[in-house]
Amino acid sequence: MKSPLKVLVCTTKEGVKFSAKGDLGQGSIRLVQTTNIEKEEEAVIIEMKEAVALTFAVRYLSMFCKAAPLSPQVSLSLSEDTPLMCEFKIAEMGHVRFYLAPKIEDNES
Repeated sequence: MKSPLKVLVCTTKEGVKFSAKGDLGQGSIRLVQTTNIEKEEEAVIIEMKEAVALTFAVRYLSMFCKAAPLSPQVSLSLSEDTPLMCEFKIAEMGHVRFYLAPKIEDNES
């Protein structure tokens, strides 16, 4: 039986790391803040109050990505006590926001 693909999002002072692990393999990518960038929409801005490590279902995150053509930028907001907020700002019109609660692991056997 295939296990659902999950992504672990970890924030630190050094950046944000996205790690995925599934039946076919694993991978990760780290984003660090960029300041001297020619195109504003390619900038990575990290505002962190506290470090978090949360796991989310890729199934739902991939649905959020379908809104990417609406905006050149995306904002992700993470907190230990609230769902992930994924926001796409649409010029002069407003925004589209998606919310996703983190996966909660059952540690009982």
